[in-house]
Amino acid sequence: MTEMKAIVYNEYGCSDVLRYADVDTPSIGPDGVLVRVRASSINFADHIVMLHGFPKVARLATGIRRPRVNILGRDIAGTVAAVGARVTGLAVGDRVLGEVNQRGFAEYAATRATHLGRIPDGTTFEQAATLPIAGTTALQALRLGGTGPDSTVLVNGASGGVGTFTVQLAKALGAHVTGVCSTRNADLIRSIGADEVVDYTRDDVTKRAARFDVIVDLAGGYPVGALRRLLTPDGVFVASSGTGGRVLGSLPRLAAIAATAPFYRRRKVRVAVTKRSVADLERLAGMVADGTLTPVIERTYPLSETADAIRHLEANHAQGKIVLMI
Repeated sequence: MTEMKAIVYNEYGCSDVLRYADVDTPSIGPDGVLVRVRASSINFADHIVMLHGFPKVARLATGIRRPRVNILGRDIAGTVAAVGARVTGLAVGDRVLGEVNQRGFAEYAATRATHLGRIPDGTTFEQAATLPIAGTTALQALRLGGTGPDSTVLVNGASGGVGTFTVQLAKALGAHVTGVCSTRNADLIRSIGADEVVDYTRDDVTKRAARFDVIVDLAGGYPVGALRRLLTPDGVFVASSGTGGRVLGSLPRLAAIAATAPFYRRRKVRVAVTKRSVADLERLAGMVADGTLTPVIERTYPLSETADAIRHLEANHAQGKIVLMI
């Protein structure tokens, strides 16, 4: 079996536990595809849930004492290197993107053919690598909120990976968009299409008179009740994440939202649970190709410097996405 380079870790901790090491190249079954990874991007789950093991309740899935899977990474973009005997829709050399169940920060990744979408001409590997989790989360959250032409949309946490996609996609759907972010990110959020920007360090959006048809909460920081009061009578509050503690993280907040959602006939409250969707991926990649959507990429790093990339992300709260070039 041949070897490849990958980012591995055998214990929970800070970025110092990461190693750039040789590991076995994954094998594939009859329905599998081996992808030569050209780019990957870092997500919240990569550097908090998987690396640090927070919230601790997540370790029930990832491993109690140590990680069950010791290669990080979920977003991949690259070329097909091999296909299984039953794969008919893809061929060696095709440009693809998708979400894997970790093991994406590596030279090669194995996944099912049904988990991969095609990258169109005009979309780079670097851009495509930002889409599987962040782009899909933004698109599905807006869809859950019923966003359409002339909708008024508030995006709390507008400058992050998901937030920058949410602002742009809401504009592409014809909405009037207000983004909530810090001072340093205000110009960025205006530049990607937000009609209004609220600087949370200077202004409390929950004290404003404006009302919104859709609120997408990506950052937490405000009581759900205070944000819900900003909705129009038939508005929808969509929660995708939020702040929380080291043991349970944002789970209590999201669980409370989910538990109370059935009791709201108007001013609906929803929890966005992102689902893997090749159709959504290919739609997003097509929007990048035609210029409707521009992934915000703050910085790129070579795979060997993944630990430095995560340190930067933790210290600076990146604007948009950080991408690993492989």
